[in-house]
Amino acid sequence: MVVADTSVWIPFFNEPESEEKRELDALIDADRLVMVGVVLAELIQGCRTAKEAEATTSRLAGLRFIETAFSTWWRAGEVSFGLRRKGVTLPLSDLVIAALALEHRLEIYTLDPHFKEVPGLTLYVPARAGRGG
Repeated sequence: MVVADTSVWIPFFNEPESEEKRELDALIDADRLVMVGVVLAELIQGCRTAKEAEATTSRLAGLRFIETAFSTWWRAGEVSFGLRRKGVTLPLSDLVIAALALEHRLEIYTLDPHFKEVPGLTLYVPARAGRGG
């Protein structure tokens, strides 16, 4: 299963011919894509109108949703603690996404290179990059 970071959803919604749109559509069709709360919140906050927010929510409502539990918050803090000892600081939202991915053994589809800094994470590589989806 794959969780898509907000950085991938933005071209999905704004660039209908983008590789990210094609890849997310394929993951949705294969029932391999999950949604997490922090990504949903980031997408809604980026909407320009209430109508756009409703359309976005409607489009995402059919995805499997993974809740953020106490253990997820603890793991996010633990990951951040370890990274900060190495001089690396990630946004809290990305730490939560990483913690959810680690807890649920999810791959992360992202355009943000800083996820590579998180030990134990598996990043999703689109099929064009030589790995099957």
